[in-house]
Amino acid sequence: MPLQRWPARLLHGPATLILAVAVYCEVALPVPLRSTFTYLVPDSLGEGPEPGSRVVVPFRRKAVVGVVLECTSSKPDTENLREIVEVLDAQPALPPALVALGRWLADYYVAPVGEVFRAMLPPVVEVRTVRELRLTPAGREYLLRLLDGGERTEEENAELAVLQQFEVEQPVPANQFRKLAGGEAAAARLLRGGALEAREVARRRTTRTQKIVAWARTAPQPAPGSGEERIRDLLTATRGPLPVHALAEQAKVSRAVIERLVRDGVLETWEEPLDVELDSLEADIELPRNVLNPGQAHAVEQIRGWMDCGGFVTGLLHGVTGSGKTEVYLAAIETALERGRSALVLVPEIALTLAMSRLLRARLGEAAGVIVLHSGLPDGERARAWWAVRRGESRVVIGTRSAIFAPLERLGLVIVDEEHESSYKQEETPKYNGRDTALVRAKLEGAVAVLGSATPSLESYQHARAGKYQLLELEGRVSNRPLAQVALVDLRDEFRRTHRGGALSERLRSAITARLEAGTQALVLINRRGYSWCALCRSCGAAVQCQNCSISLTYHKSRQRLLCHYCGYSRPVPKACPKCNAEYMYFVGEGAEQVEEQLRAQFPAARVGRLDRDTVRSKRAYQKILGAFAAGKLDILVGTQMVAKGHDFHRVTLVGVVSADLALGLPDFRAAERTFQILTQVAGRAGRGELPGEVLVQTFHPEHYAIQYGARQDYQAFFEKEVHFRRMMHYPPFAALASVLVRAPKIENAIRWSRALEGFFRPLEARGLKVLGPAQAPLARLRRDYRFQFLLKAPKRTQLSRVLGECLDFCAKKEIPDGAVLVDVDPVNLL
Repeated sequence: MPLQRWPARLLHGPATLILAVAVYCEVALPVPLRSTFTYLVPDSLGEGPEPGSRVVVPFRRKAVVGVVLECTSSKPDTENLREIVEVLDAQPALPPALVALGRWLADYYVAPVGEVFRAMLPPVVEVRTVRELRLTPAGREYLLRLLDGGERTEEENAELAVLQQFEVEQPVPANQFRKLAGGEAAAARLLRGGALEAREVARRRTTRTQKIVAWARTAPQPAPGSGEERIRDLLTATRGPLPVHALAEQAKVSRAVIERLVRDGVLETWEEPLDVELDSLEADIELPRNVLNPGQAHAVEQIRGWMDCGGFVTGLLHGVTGSGKTEVYLAAIETALERGRSALVLVPEIALTLAMSRLLRARLGEAAGVIVLHSGLPDGERARAWWAVRRGESRVVIGTRSAIFAPLERLGLVIVDEEHESSYKQEETPKYNGRDTALVRAKLEGAVAVLGSATPSLESYQHARAGKYQLLELEGRVSNRPLAQVALVDLRDEFRRTHRGGALSERLRSAITARLEAGTQALVLINRRGYSWCALCRSCGAAVQCQNCSISLTYHKSRQRLLCHYCGYSRPVPKACPKCNAEYMYFVGEGAEQVEEQLRAQFPAARVGRLDRDTVRSKRAYQKILGAFAAGKLDILVGTQMVAKGHDFHRVTLVGVVSADLALGLPDFRAAERTFQILTQVAGRAGRGELPGEVLVQTFHPEHYAIQYGARQDYQAFFEKEVHFRRMMHYPPFAALASVLVRAPKIENAIRWSRALEGFFRPLEARGLKVLGPAQAPLARLRRDYRFQFLLKAPKRTQLSRVLGECLDFCAKKEIPDGAVLVDVDPVNLL
């Protein structure tokens, strides 16, 4: 029987004398510090919250929501510990496996532990923060002086009105002073003068609820053909429990009938948080069950065998585009559910969750409770979905990288689709990789992890070759459909023959004309947003630069603005050069907006659509454009890399790639890999139906191996070429890599701190650590910060993690600000 806690007094029994036991909690707070904080559990909370629970605690002058990591009776060295204010969860928000995963993330990525757990948890919608003001002793004295004094100024009258709102010990909400004339300004003056003190406190939100109706088990049989029979069928056989308004609408009865049945005990009711409206839920679609081909059947049998063994296994599912990897995923998920386990599916983009969730719901039915989780959901909807998973109402979750933290119980299968995608890497703190985190979670829970891709990352494929992962191959397309024929268009020859520029070559225009005549569809990829890359002065050669970043502004014709795609800065198009005042400004390069314009001009009868971040600002807009293309309402779809990922359009017989070699000029050792991947992926969008496909790749560098192998869709040859370069240059997967970025608004500070870090890193080179830098980052200035970069290579990850921890300790010792040094373990973007 647990011991009841009574600090500062004794429990007296007939023959016993029991000393009180205090309980202390280690709490992770969402602050940029790598340490946790200790709080005392007050008497009112009994034995204290369980690990994984969210608690409200005082931190400085604020109320903050943190996560309990551990409870102990051992008193820490710290004196004057503050108490936990409130426990938010009756059931811990995070199960033990996710608490362990959070600790691993903080250690591996050298990230503040509180910010890691903030990223893992749903939005806090249960509480709101209120700013309260309290009267200080100095304030009471000032109030007495104002009351005893003679004539007062207008400002003093306003201050007196504010001070009179306070009782001796009672706080007052800060927004209350808006009602008083000059009250806000007076309160601000009193705060500065010390007459008032401010503190932020947490208050529970009022939860909006709705009444849910269910058919009572003891209810008598209703009369045939009656409204009661329709209600019973809806609540038992067809839908299950429903909100009152939905039941009235679908059963075609009045609310009075429902209320009468509730009074008679025929219906049971309870209150639930207001959820998503039923008419906004995605409709189910029919999904014919495909017959597995031999390659798919072998992959499914392998995955089933791993699940039956009951341990952690990682499988890399490598199959050409259109080889039926999704069907393998579906069969594997069914296997997990049959064995009483749950499943988690990660996709690289929010937009891809719609099609996958429909496939899952159609295949698995309502019993699986498929739930979608991603950061694009409104806070309330995301929190409700997250807690539905925590309560065990879902056995299958699909989402983007943040869905890896979904609190599924008995996790048996983790699927990472398109595992090579860079979007699995988070660019803000904590800078975790969703793919790698998925593997660690699967290991913690004894689950099977399946990574799928037509173009696996070199790291994953090397692990498979070395035996760390199990390799599953799908060598042909479904129904033995051939891969699309890929041809290279040399833009150098094009210009020599035509002496004309432009985004569309003659060959691509002719191919589009043929598709329009045949009544099929074409897809055009241009991996550049906007209309033109930059505005350039013909007189002095200067480009119009962003005022916050060291990059040229991109011209967007539809807005008639120049935009920075990094910080969001924009300005009107200048009539004269900002540098030399010459009037000879012109626009350089083609973006998706200009390609769309050229297609509309050259094919006036065609229906042309565009898919990029400028046309898609919501999930609904994305679905509208893709839905129109899938339904045949568009003939040509032009877009950025969004069109290259995971889509299955059976009437697309032509794919055109404009400026295929754009990424090759980036200062990144993965430039060739990314070029090969996007060419192979977009080529896979053609010829997925009964009609054969053709791909035209326009390039100025047709001899580059990434473009050559991409055109042949030959992953093995590209891997052998690229892996040799990585091995020789000591890049991943043959070394552990980290980036240390130093940033500051003043370049003098950035240089001084970089030199200090250089002094720290240089002696470590004798221990096998390779240090490149400090050097200006490729984006030398970003969002008004000057940036210098170190790249660290180590033969072992443990050595790299130890060095990075020592680096941050060194920065704290040298009083370099916390936000001035950013550590990125296993970086994906080196800009």
